[in-house]
Amino acid sequence: MGEFSVSDTARSLIAQTVERVEGTLQEVLSPTSQAGEGPRPARLVEAMRYAALAGGKRLRPALMIESARLLGRTDDGVLVAAAALECIHCYSLVHDDLPAMDDDDLRRGRPTTHIAFDEATAILAGDSLLTLAFDLIARPEVSDSAQVRLTLSQELARAAGVGGMAGGQMMDLESEHRARTEDEIRLLQSLKTGALIRYACRSGAILAQASPQTVETLTRFGEIIGYAFQLADDLLDACGDAEVVGKATGKDADKGKATLLGLMGEDKARKILAGLIEEALSLLAPFEDKADNLTALAKFVAARSN
Repeated sequence: MGEFSVSDTARSLIAQTVERVEGTLQEVLSPTSQAGEGPRPARLVEAMRYAALAGGKRLRPALMIESARLLGRTDDGVLVAAAALECIHCYSLVHDDLPAMDDDDLRRGRPTTHIAFDEATAILAGDSLLTLAFDLIARPEVSDSAQVRLTLSQELARAAGVGGMAGGQMMDLESEHRARTEDEIRLLQSLKTGALIRYACRSGAILAQASPQTVETLTRFGEIIGYAFQLADDLLDACGDAEVVGKATGKDADKGKATLLGLMGEDKARKILAGLIEEALSLLAPFEDKADNLTALAKFVAARSN
């Protein structure tokens, strides 16, 4: 998409992240109860595993892991924090796919969770993934510092909640068949899609206990990547092949959803997308070759086909 292509570095990073994060998710989504828990109902665990272990790019965990690596943190505690973030993302997909929301039957090339199980089980699976995320982020292996864990937990709640992803989803539902200005759409998308991507990059710096200035640099990088990701997503929905994308395309237009692509047109959207990636890369320039992995992921956001 645009002038960027998916590099071998990006492919390798995504593959490594998928393997490592799914390994962690396999462990935390075990049927075996944890200390202080009651029995885990088998059907609920099965639905959670179906939703969370369905593949996907694991882009948000990759951004967190590579942001932390850039600043010197590479231990498995970062993987636990990344798994928490992915639980939030997977819960949101389960709920977004429900008939009352986006009403999708296909996700990542296979039946959505409420189709594979039933609506009630899908709702509970989403609820359980959401709450599991905060169990994970509070675990001592995430950080020796209780303050770091508290900060990560609070910021994750705000990124996912009423002033973040969930609030953006509400705005999105209210925008169907309604005219929206560019500023309104950008705000909506900065919450619905951008908040968790911003968190991914910011939290990597927090995990590494970086300086406030570095935390803000990675936060800005995440904001730009979130905006770019949504533009690329809009282009995929409008122009992509459903078999490659892994879900139905053209649904935004069918539902009359407010998108920047619909407002500005494809050519302008592609130019803005390219400019966003260049801006993101300029923020990484001071880190030189230490930022090669994040650079590859930034370009992947623009060039991805699903």
